[in-house]
Amino acid sequence: MTEDNQSQPTREELQHRMDQIPDVWVKCPFCGKTIYKQQLGQFKECPNCNYAFRLGAQDRIALLCSDFTPLNRNLKVGSRFSEKHYQAKLQQAQATTGLNEAVLTGIGTIDTHRVAIGVMDWRFIMGSLGTVTGELIAQLFETATQQHLPVILFTASGGARMQEGINSLMQMAKVATTIAEHSKQGGLYISYLCDPTTGGVTASFAMEGDLLLSEPHALIGFAGRRVIERTIQQRPPRDFQRAETLLHNGFLDAIVRRSEMKTTLSRILTMHESGVSND
Repeated sequence: MTEDNQSQPTREELQHRMDQIPDVWVKCPFCGKTIYKQQLGQFKECPNCNYAFRLGAQDRIALLCSDFTPLNRNLKVGSRFSEKHYQAKLQQAQATTGLNEAVLTGIGTIDTHRVAIGVMDWRFIMGSLGTVTGELIAQLFETATQQHLPVILFTASGGARMQEGINSLMQMAKVATTIAEHSKQGGLYISYLCDPTTGGVTASFAMEGDLLLSEPHALIGFAGRRVIERTIQQRPPRDFQRAETLLHNGFLDAIVRRSEMKTTLSRILTMHESGVSND
């Protein structure tokens, strides 16, 4: 073997080098335009259609809050759900997100406003609603009720977590109960629907806010598109289950771009506090 042949990289080495090359282009999943990553900016918005690329919970908190104190961060699924494949998925999701569950909850400050905040993370088993997810959100509303704080909940979920069966579905009612008590005490609940918000989350607490906001072009619905197509034997239009269609039909109060998220929420909180003080 010649010295030149010895210096040639192997196929594995070439693949390793390819894997280390950073992705500099992304394709918008809504308009299909190929975008240079730096054009997305800190808010990760498509410059062509304003679609908001999916964010992890910690990144959204960083865009929104000047300070944030997590609540019950160590709470996680116990051994009652011992199926090995499910436990492996949980461990993988925890390693990927740095979270114990599909929602990050806590108390934070938006400008000068102290609020209870929950952010569902789509990276954690597609933001699915499990027993601990429901418990964390319920405890967030309970804490907000005790401390007389408004709640802002960012939803991003594929729906109920099928690995936990009926225990998962029960979370819909549990969270709804704590929302009702929070409302009874005069608390403000802003539900901010992100891409995607579907299934049991849409059918319960995501649509129970005093104000329903959404990011542009977010997918919002209950049953999946393919299920509906097979049921009605028709192909729905392209904008079916998109935020703009829901707004047009009265199911949302406003669509708010991510770059305007903090300013808009701060303005709403100011108006709410003014109304409370006048009462």
